[in-house]
Amino acid sequence: MGMLDVPLPIHGRGAAANPANRFEKAHYQFDPDADEPFSPAPQTKIIADASKSILSENDSPDIGFRFSLNPYRGCEHGCIYCYARPTHETLGYSAGLDFESVILAKYGAAELLRRELRHKSWVPELISMASVTDCYQPVERTLRITRGCLEVLAEFRNPVSIITKNHLVTRDIDVLVELARFQAVMVFISVTTLQPQLTAIMEPRTSSPQRRLAAIRALHTAGVPVGVLVAPVIPGLTDEQMPDILKAAAAAGATFAGYTPVRLPYTVKDLFQTWLHTHMPRRADKILNRIRAMRGGKLNDSNFATRMHGEGIFADQLEKLFELCARRAGLNTHAPAISTAAFRRPGPQQLSLFG
Repeated sequence: MGMLDVPLPIHGRGAAANPANRFEKAHYQFDPDADEPFSPAPQTKIIADASKSILSENDSPDIGFRFSLNPYRGCEHGCIYCYARPTHETLGYSAGLDFESVILAKYGAAELLRRELRHKSWVPELISMASVTDCYQPVERTLRITRGCLEVLAEFRNPVSIITKNHLVTRDIDVLVELARFQAVMVFISVTTLQPQLTAIMEPRTSSPQRRLAAIRALHTAGVPVGVLVAPVIPGLTDEQMPDILKAAAAAGATFAGYTPVRLPYTVKDLFQTWLHTHMPRRADKILNRIRAMRGGKLNDSNFATRMHGEGIFADQLEKLFELCARRAGLNTHAPAISTAAFRRPGPQQLSLFG
């Protein structure tokens, strides 16, 4: 089945253990019977990231942007299903607890971004923030790296799209409003479920569903283009909530919507299976079988043609459900138009718009 042999769930964490890194031969594991203290609940550790560039170029044909910016590696939100977990393995860490407790912060992100946007080779186009990890995860409240990057984008009037599960995005409404003046921003608030009890165990350090709806309302009131991303949709667990999520998001002020079915690459499939059998054993087999039905008999599908939508009868039903419910809620199923017409390269002496 691929489940992991793990201890009991850890309050405030999605994963309950550190599975072996697929790139490493050696693996350290806590022994609860050893003389040393057994501490399965790690505190969050912040490590400075030494990246020399900040924009990543994407060549995946099924993703609608070319450049992305991720201020953090790892994500304290701890979503158990997160497809980005395996990226931590390339850094020598585990996709389990390490991913949500060892966060690499790109402290120099704003200056790196300014340098890259100022370069004559940069042709203005949309930059996606948080395409891998959430740029408004809890550490952003104090580190403010995302805020600094947004201020640079506003100076240059370069368009940006943001995806987040955190109400913290409303802190930066002043910058987002400035970008909205030039049709240079859109925000997706990701809503997986409207059940706070499920959020607490599945996405333990994200904002509650009601706080996410409040973020939609605040952004809409301020004039920032905001939509809802029903993602990931977990068949047999959260798919039945899609109509209510779209209706609630529209009532809060969302004007556009999207969705993606759950993806479980590499170690994520093992983490997710273990989580399912721990928290909802009676429903686990049904959920896993539905996922397999949408993924060609497997728990993950890396095919560019199908990975973002799935395939088969359940995938078709999900697509029709989304289109029907979005239409009934008055939500556009396409993202709003973005403009690069106002892009500029500020002079070296020009002060920041936001102090």
